[in-house]
Amino acid sequence: MRDLLFLAHRVPFPPDRGDKIRSYHVLRHLAREWRVHLCAFAESEADFDPPPAFRALLASCHIVRRTRSMPVAAIQALAKGKPISLPAFAHPDMARAAARVRADHRVAATYIFSGQMAQYRGPEPTIMDMVDVDSAKFAAMAPKARWPMRAMLTREAKRLGDYERRIADEVDATLFVSEAEAALFRAGGGQGRIVAIENGIDAATYDPDAIREARSGEPLIVFTGQMDYRPNIDAVTRFATRILPLVRAACPSARFAIVGRAPTPAVRRLAGEGVIVTGEVPDTRLWLARAHVCVAPLDLARGIQNKLLEAMAMARPVVASTAAAEGIDHGGTIAVAEGDRDFADRVIAALNGPANNGAARARVLARYDWAARLAPLDLLLKDVAA
Repeated sequence: MRDLLFLAHRVPFPPDRGDKIRSYHVLRHLAREWRVHLCAFAESEADFDPPPAFRALLASCHIVRRTRSMPVAAIQALAKGKPISLPAFAHPDMARAAARVRADHRVAATYIFSGQMAQYRGPEPTIMDMVDVDSAKFAAMAPKARWPMRAMLTREAKRLGDYERRIADEVDATLFVSEAEAALFRAGGGQGRIVAIENGIDAATYDPDAIREARSGEPLIVFTGQMDYRPNIDAVTRFATRILPLVRAACPSARFAIVGRAPTPAVRRLAGEGVIVTGEVPDTRLWLARAHVCVAPLDLARGIQNKLLEAMAMARPVVASTAAAEGIDHGGTIAVAEGDRDFADRVIAALNGPANNGAARARVLARYDWAARLAPLDLLLKDVAA
């Protein structure tokens, strides 16, 4: 087995949010044929002591605490003409950790997860996993923001876009989570070897037959996600204030559960008549099992939404916005809605329809198995490292 350096902006465990789900499964997949040396940033004390099962995947593990605040990073970025994410994730200990791995082992290739970590790339063959076109995300957020945030987002979109394109020119291959994201990057001037490696789903974990959770008599509508993430905040605010009243006019007992860690004060204020804000829960599958319908009313969504794959794997009826559903080959097994009235009507239809969506689970099993989604990565790495 050859040695591979895996650079990640977050420790890829536990796989409980979108980016960590992808990084964890990619790392686990690569560890079958490579000695993987992980260098990653910690977000909590628990990150410094990952469980034995995760450590068993690794040849070595180097975890660094990220210490620079975003306001300080923003000041440094403005002074140096860089995107804010670069100084935010710049740390001498991370540079030393990556250098130590390269000095102690014959690193045949490096896998970089997320653009912030590209500043630690070395001379060896390198794959850059951008996941999404982050610069496009900032560009989409800018028009909705107020000044001065609008100016900051516009600047970040420009600076980060320039950086993304430069990195793609310099590395051996650049990955995106869907062909739509890859096409968007190319359309924006991105060049080099651009490859789509889609996300998958652990269908054995998200198995409705393995989670026996009784549903209440009251119709339950569920949204899952990281609740300090702006697109998720906007999505649940839209649903709770504009769509849910339309649903409850037809189904007065319907409740909306916002399930996810770190809800902001704005999200917590949504709790009340018909709205539940759970905060962090031990297992989101229990809420998915209770759900009569899962929703994803996102106005801004990039790549593949793991929340949709999980709901489909759990055989839940799903209603999603066009933006949320765009990256998923769902084959018509979920309902796609446009405006608020259309979204409400489709939720009402789901609440009055079959309790299970076996077609969605069958689609996930056939289309989104992790091993199948990541198989092209094996050939790509062998070619790059040859």
